[in-house]
Amino acid sequence: MQQNNVRIIRFFHQIIQLFNANAVYSLIFINFALMKFWRNFVLIVLILTGVSCSEYDKLLREGTPQARLEAANDYYSKGNYFKALQLYDQLIVELRGLPQFEEAYYKYCWSNYQQEQYLAAAYYFKNLAKTLPNSKYAEESLYMSAYCQYLESADTPLDQSSTSDALTELQLFVNKYPKSEKVQQCNELMDELRFKLETKDYNTAMLYYKIEEYKAAVVAFSNLLKEYPATKYKEQALFYILKSEYYYAAGSIDSKKKERFEHATKAYTTLMLMFPTSSYQKDAEIINEKIKTQISKLN
Repeated sequence: MQQNNVRIIRFFHQIIQLFNANAVYSLIFINFALMKFWRNFVLIVLILTGVSCSEYDKLLREGTPQARLEAANDYYSKGNYFKALQLYDQLIVELRGLPQFEEAYYKYCWSNYQQEQYLAAAYYFKNLAKTLPNSKYAEESLYMSAYCQYLESADTPLDQSSTSDALTELQLFVNKYPKSEKVQQCNELMDELRFKLETKDYNTAMLYYKIEEYKAAVVAFSNLLKEYPATKYKEQALFYILKSEYYYAAGSIDSKKKERFEHATKAYTTLMLMFPTSSYQKDAEIINEKIKTQISKLN
């Protein structure tokens, strides 16, 4: 195409020389000629595309189920999932109860997936597994339904309802197909999703601590440890429970201080028992000395 442009420029340049035009007018003339050439080229492409689209639209409106199926399968095999999807959308209604339905529905599910319509794909994959439990695609479809839910899992700062939904669907697959080769992958995905939930809860607890809502922080960190006993945030959570208990006690009225400092002492003991070589040991010991000092003053 670049060589064609060069030939065109040379052609018009020769014409300019014949008319002995100056350099400015030469450039204007050449640019105008090229614009006209490309405008005509684009027009031809649009016409050809329009013909192609009109044939496709006619197939959607008037095509027989067999013609639509052949075209849909052809588009699908060529990776044109957008056009395949529109055709399969009609075919799954027209072919219901027929031998071709299972294959068409399966490709319809995958077309949604390839178009990154993960929620729709999750729904249709699960529906295939449910309505055709004896299908050769049933196990794969149930897994893909769960995997699509995993892909829709929200980022950590956002609401994690979608993450909980994905966990439920992955566990459902593992329960139904415990010997599947996909079980290990499901477990890995579930670990990833659980960590996302842990991180969300940990960040929420930390927010309470940062805004000096120490009682709420203690509750939030404690709930994190109850919900996820093996959480990676266990050491941090225990340390911030200690700090929150200390600051909560320090800011309390005198009649409540002793009891609350004693709670802080228990938090220190728990941290040291669980993590005797904790990276927070030095800071924890400093806080514990402050707690002892305050208790001694209150006795």
